[in-house]
Amino acid sequence: MNPSHPAPALHVRGLSKRFDRPAVDGLDLTVRAGEFYTLLGPNGAGKTTTLRMVAGLLQPDAGDIAIFGIDARLDQVAAKQIVAWVSDEPMIYDKLTPYEYLEFVAGLWNTDAGKARASADALIDWLGLAPHAHERCESFSRGMRQKVALAGALVHDPRLIILDEPLTGLDAGSARQVKDVLLARVRAGGTVLMTTHILEVAERMAERIGVIANGRLIAEGTLAELRAQAGGEGSSLEDIFLDLVAEETAEQASGQAAAA
Repeated sequence: MNPSHPAPALHVRGLSKRFDRPAVDGLDLTVRAGEFYTLLGPNGAGKTTTLRMVAGLLQPDAGDIAIFGIDARLDQVAAKQIVAWVSDEPMIYDKLTPYEYLEFVAGLWNTDAGKARASADALIDWLGLAPHAHERCESFSRGMRQKVALAGALVHDPRLIILDEPLTGLDAGSARQVKDVLLARVRAGGTVLMTTHILEVAERMAERIGVIANGRLIAEGTLAELRAQAGGEGSSLEDIFLDLVAEETAEQASGQAAAA
């Protein structure tokens, strides 16, 4: 790889997955190293399925996935070592405290004990978990559990952070803490790929935004570029998103009618 042209954080080509219908349909997507990229789409558009395939939790039917130049389908272990996955449902061990949970996760990644301890201390402090760091997670609210799950995903210092609706169920203060941690990771050189239904979050945080519908990327760019593509100079992201999805839905319906 030419050092002047580093590998993208994520390079997806022709990614497909079918259940009772195509969930992801020949998706092409590239996320640059060191950027905050947000993927938007209506319910059922294929966002979560895409993220689960990239994270190695779901096998695609077809297509290629490269993470920082690593073929994720051929070398799953190497790819997973540099990736963090945070789902919309926090998955943690209730009988452990946050400190114990982070120690456990760091051990799974064979992280140096001193480095893991420093990372755990920083994450617990950044996410406002210090007052509860030695309490069992079973008594935690959904928002606190989500913060523990995020800390666990970040404790091994991943290069690509993949989050599926990470702000769901969080109060304003918790959401601010999570956003601050993610932005700090990007400023330090990390890469974030996130889905969200909160368009204001995408508008404020993302460097680039992708819009997915019917399992395909239908638009992509900065907010200014999406405005230009949608032909609305002063349009909000909500207006742009709804117009793009409506246009895609109309085109699909027209194609189905013509095929019939």
